[in-house]
Amino acid sequence: MQVAILPFGVLKDWFGVTTLELPEGATVANLLDQVAKSVSSPALLRGIAVSVNAEYAQPSHILHDGDEVGLLPPVSGGTARPANVSDDPQTGPPVTTALTRSPIDSASLVAAAKQVTDGAVVVFDGIVRNHSRGRQTLHLDYEAYEEMAAKQIDALAREAISRFAVRHVTLVHRLGKLQIGETSVLIVVASAHRAQAFEASRWLIDTLKKTVPIWKKETFVDGVVWADGEPFPDNLAVSTPEAASEN
Repeated sequence: MQVAILPFGVLKDWFGVTTLELPEGATVANLLDQVAKSVSSPALLRGIAVSVNAEYAQPSHILHDGDEVGLLPPVSGGTARPANVSDDPQTGPPVTTALTRSPIDSASLVAAAKQVTDGAVVVFDGIVRNHSRGRQTLHLDYEAYEEMAAKQIDALAREAISRFAVRHVTLVHRLGKLQIGETSVLIVVASAHRAQAFEASRWLIDTLKKTVPIWKKETFVDGVVWADGEPFPDNLAVSTPEAASEN
């Protein structure tokens, strides 16, 4: 059988194979064994996660002909993707999520999130700063496994509503080239009470940075690098025997 390989982030620079032939009944672990032979250093696969058809998958997952397998290094954290909105006639949409290549209008999104039933609106506005690790930054480029990332941010927003009992979550992430001072990610949490709103906002950004497949390339005055990502949670990360042996 044949499966498609989708490398992301720094792996794109090192992995040129787009398809792999595997025997029937092969698993993600079997695929990773073959992938390890195709990269210059198996250490590149340390700490990665794997998706199958835009869903996270474990090493024991059995593959099928035509599957799309994403190779996802730890995440950083064309046309604009429309917001995913679910409306309620009384309190407005509980969730607004989007991936976009257009500038994020933070003020409008914050205003749209507010309702008279809210006692608090907490805003996290992540912006591009002009330096990182002692180096002057010129601009950033964000890329994503867009189909998967769109589903992940929508699921996170809905889980936050359930977990923290808040009324509304807006979660929008920018993709493409961003200039200094532009918003890369906007989170707006509206709630009757401030404590839940603060807790939900912190949980959302921390979880997004560890689980949503979005990567950041930093362009400095003296070079270009993929940003080191947050480690995947233990239940998502996979590792090949070759990578483990290099620890």
